[in-house]
Amino acid sequence: MSQKNPGPIRLLAKAISEKKLTSTALIEETIRRLDASELNAVCEFSYESALKDAEQFDKGIYASGPLGGLPVGIKDLEDWKGHPTKKGSVALDNVAPAKANGVVPQRLFDAGAIGIVKTTLPEFAIEGFTSNLLTGATTNPWNQKFSTGGSSGGSAALVASGAVAIGTATDGGGSIRIPSSLCGLVGIKPTNGLVGRWPVPDWIDLSTDGPFATSTDDLKLLLDVIVGSVAGDPSSPRHSMVRELTTQQNTYTKLIVAERTSPLGPLPAGVLSALQNAAQALSGLLKLPLEWRDANDFFTGGLPDLDWFTIAPCDHVASLGRQWVKENMQLFHRSSQQFLGVGLDVTVDQYQEARRRRLDYSRQLSELLGNSALLITPTVASEGWLADGRLNEHAEVTGLPPEVYSTAVQNVTGNPAISIPMGTLPSGLPFGIQITAPPYCDYDLLRIADLVEDHYPWQRIATGYESLDSIL
Repeated sequence: MSQKNPGPIRLLAKAISEKKLTSTALIEETIRRLDASELNAVCEFSYESALKDAEQFDKGIYASGPLGGLPVGIKDLEDWKGHPTKKGSVALDNVAPAKANGVVPQRLFDAGAIGIVKTTLPEFAIEGFTSNLLTGATTNPWNQKFSTGGSSGGSAALVASGAVAIGTATDGGGSIRIPSSLCGLVGIKPTNGLVGRWPVPDWIDLSTDGPFATSTDDLKLLLDVIVGSVAGDPSSPRHSMVRELTTQQNTYTKLIVAERTSPLGPLPAGVLSALQNAAQALSGLLKLPLEWRDANDFFTGGLPDLDWFTIAPCDHVASLGRQWVKENMQLFHRSSQQFLGVGLDVTVDQYQEARRRRLDYSRQLSELLGNSALLITPTVASEGWLADGRLNEHAEVTGLPPEVYSTAVQNVTGNPAISIPMGTLPSGLPFGIQITAPPYCDYDLLRIADLVEDHYPWQRIATGYESLDSIL
């Protein structure tokens, strides 16, 4: 990535490796910021062990690497050895500590990162707003009236406010890209399988780990650390193939632009204006023509956005256990009751029909993009929503309606997609433009984001906060 835009992760790691900063000092500053934060983005603090690990690192005992000595917040959907994975649920408040690290936390620790907190999420990661009955609502550092999005909202809030250098994220229906858009971060959902998945995600092959960051430089650094195969994921390429897949570069000839990929109604005026401005800017920057496409002209035989709402709830009920879900339903958040209730009612035939249509959606999108087109859409089809998940102050707290989302298609088809900050919405929140590429063109998306950052640099940290590298 561009050497003109080094990110805070790279700058802090460089300072530590050059002995200009100690890991202990960085962890102490991170603790100070976490204690001062009013965003409610942490569900478990692990300061004592983080300080111990930092001391070990400074003595040359703890693992070193490209993230050597940097603090990381672990989303409470991912296993961190010795810490309970409560998934934001009162029903799991007494769950036993994890016996091993998840794939991505382990890879971050192997690269020298130090766990310091677990970050908040909506219950079971099922919503686009980060609020649950266990820890309450997480607020957006750009405007605390609004949500950070979800489900990786706690990690996004901490990164966007400069409280931690790294926050882990997962994406089963937009959970990396939605918080990236609403918090002004650049974030990528990798091609399904590029980051090996184990244990099996609750949504099986819809979900994947991936990074977000305040800069493209840091995004690439994090993706480089976490990509790779893992035993148990049949969609994960052999380790020897990963580098070949991630270094290929396609030549693109056009940008296909759409307000939506499913006919779920018109965009809000502010989102449409931001999309039009961003699309024109991308066209000029990449020197590619725009081809506007109607939402009705993408998929035949069904709608992937709606089939997602059949597959994901059913998979989640199966993951948690049908009987356990029924026995604990009264403990769940109202939106969880609605979501899992759908999963309980889905028939085998309905589920299998949606799964079969999924393959057809993937084929149709592949035929549309080929190897030479990119799809441009808004990351979020809304100007934002309140921290508790309501679209406005008069609405009830249930679940967000399908029309606010624009991210499920890529989870259904497996394509990589990136959210890049490009502009501001009338609500005052950042606007994220979403670019979808053919499979395994993830690093093409990073190169485009790097170009955007060079020519249309975004504000990396929310107003009123300081980037963590400001201590250098």
